Amino acid sequence: MQNNTQLAEAKPQETSFALETNSGSLMLAGGEAFAHIQRVAKMFSSSSLIPDTFKGNIANCTIALEMAHRMGANPMAVMQNLYIVHGKPGWSAQFIIACLNQCGKFSPIRFRIIGDGDDKTCTAWAKELESGETLEGPPVSIGMAKKEGWATKSGSKWQTMPDLMLRYRAATFFGRLYAPDLLMGMQSHDELIESPTMREIPAASIPLFAAPTEPQVLPAAKDSDLREELVSKMDAAGLTWRQVYKAAHDGGLPVEADMALVAQSDDAIASILAAWPNLEPLAREVEA
Repeated sequence: MQNNTQLAEAKPQETSFALETNSGSLMLAGGEAFAHIQRVAKMFSSSSLIPDTFKGNIANCTIALEMAHRMGANPMAVMQNLYIVHGKPGWSAQFIIACLNQCGKFSPIRFRIIGDGDDKTCTAWAKELESGETLEGPPVSIGMAKKEGWATKSGSKWQTMPDLMLRYRAATFFGRLYAPDLLMGMQSHDELIESPTMREIPAASIPLFAAPTEPQVLPAAKDSDLREELVSKMDAAGLTWRQVYKAAHDGGLPVEADMALVAQSDDAIASILAAWPNLEPLAREVEA
């Protein structure tokens, strides 16, 4: 008997770290989409294969899933390559290179090394597939690593694997210059470790507030209307200046590392006011 059943040829599936970015947010979609991401996050949080940052933490898993969705990346790859340093998330350099190589915008990342000693310099480059143009990232040298303090920190890989670190940092710079949307504006894990810790100023040492029941007072800015509007919003929301400042700084607004200087800057206050709808819920999560 002739078998007329036709077997379809199975094609192997390709797995990539990053295919294309998605503009829609699962967390803000509401309804079934939000319920689904919570169920998936709960499943991931109970896994023994994910890093400790996500184990038993449904909220962190939900954020990682949202980031994976926005990047078009595999959720497990995101969790395995996302690090938290000083409260800030950062990607592993390997993940950044993988995303750049598989995003479909560039040819594979290559590196050009010239010079010796402190003058040894690495430049990451690739061709833009659409235009054929050769793109080069900012050069990174051993001398730069020493001047920036990257190579002098205790346990720094710059001291033991300088050639590898040159390539990692050059690729990171390339990605932040030509594909900031792909990396969601985040730094690499190595950059966060090597960056100086933000100087914290105790709230009690800055005369920003009176007693909780009295109106809050900010140091005088040039535009009193801006200052009064911000103070009014803070009072209405029951927020302290430290909470607002911390949320603004961690949220990526262009603010100084000194709370007192920010409070006297019209530009900083204007930025905070413009971002207030999104900033207020973040500030509520900061310890007063």
